[in-house]
Amino acid sequence: MKTAIVTDSTAYLTLEERQRLNVYMIPLSVNIEGTIYDEEIDITASEFYDRVRGAKEFPKTTQPPIGKFVELYETLAKEYDEIVTIHLSSGISGTFQGAVQASDMVEDVNVYAFDSEVAAYLQGFFVIEAARKAAEGASGEEIIAHLELLRPTREEYIIVDDLQHLQRGGRLSAAAALIGGLLQVKPVLTFQNKVIVPFEKIRTRKKALRRVEDQLAVAVEKHGALRATVIHGNCEEEAVELMSSLAEKYPTVEFTLSYFGPVIGTHLGEGAMAIGWIKKI
Repeated sequence: MKTAIVTDSTAYLTLEERQRLNVYMIPLSVNIEGTIYDEEIDITASEFYDRVRGAKEFPKTTQPPIGKFVELYETLAKEYDEIVTIHLSSGISGTFQGAVQASDMVEDVNVYAFDSEVAAYLQGFFVIEAARKAAEGASGEEIIAHLELLRPTREEYIIVDDLQHLQRGGRLSAAAALIGGLLQVKPVLTFQNKVIVPFEKIRTRKKALRRVEDQLAVAVEKHGALRATVIHGNCEEEAVELMSSLAEKYPTVEFTLSYFGPVIGTHLGEGAMAIGWIKKI
C-alpha cells in the first residue's frame, strides 16, 4: 500500500520538512493591496509582516481553488494507491470542504480527508504523524484512525495583541473584540468545535503565557510525553526564549519552534503567540 500525504500551507511545515516527510502542499493565498501571493511560495512570513505593517488596506485571504486539488490528486493517482489530505479547521476556512469536493471528482484513487480542527503547526503535527504512518506502509483508513486517536489529546492556546485582526477577518465576533479592547486584556484564545473562541481574559501578556503554561503542566501530568510547539507572529526572539524555558522545565516534552505565516498571520496579527501540543505515541 502506497499512500500520499497532502496538506495546505497553513500547517507551516518548512520546505525541508515537507521534502523529508514526502508531503505534498497546496497553498492558500493572501491579497495585499491588490497583489495576490501564494504563501510559502511567493512570500515569506517576515516579508508579509513587513509589507502589511504600513498597508492602508486590511489583507484578504483566499482558499485554494478546487481545481488545484483535482490537479494534484490526479497527478498523485499515477503513483499512489491512496491519498490522505489534511487541512486547517473547517470552522475557519473552506479549504477542507474544497479538498472533499475535489476528491469526489477524481477517479482511480481513494482520497481520505481529515479536518484537523485547528491550524498552524498543530495541524502540522497531524501531517507529520500521517507521513510517519504512510512511510510504514499504513493504509488511508489506518492513518485516519491513528489521527482520530490523537485528536482528543491536542490543545492549542493563542495570545494576540490586537483582537481587531480576528474581528475584521470574521474569525471572532465584534462583541468579543470590543470587550477585549475596552478592558485592555490579553485574551487567551483556543479552538473549540472547530472555531476560535475565548478561553480566558487576562490582563497582561506575561500572565497569559503563565496561564497557558499551567495548561501545559496539566497535559504533561495527564499524558506524559508530548510533542509541543511554540508559534510566533514575527516575534521569534520572544518565542525562542519561551521555548527554551519550557523545554528546561518539561523534559518529557519535545518542542518545535514554528511561525504564523501570511494567511493565519492576517487574522491574528503581528506579535501573536501560541503554544500547542499533542500526545506523543
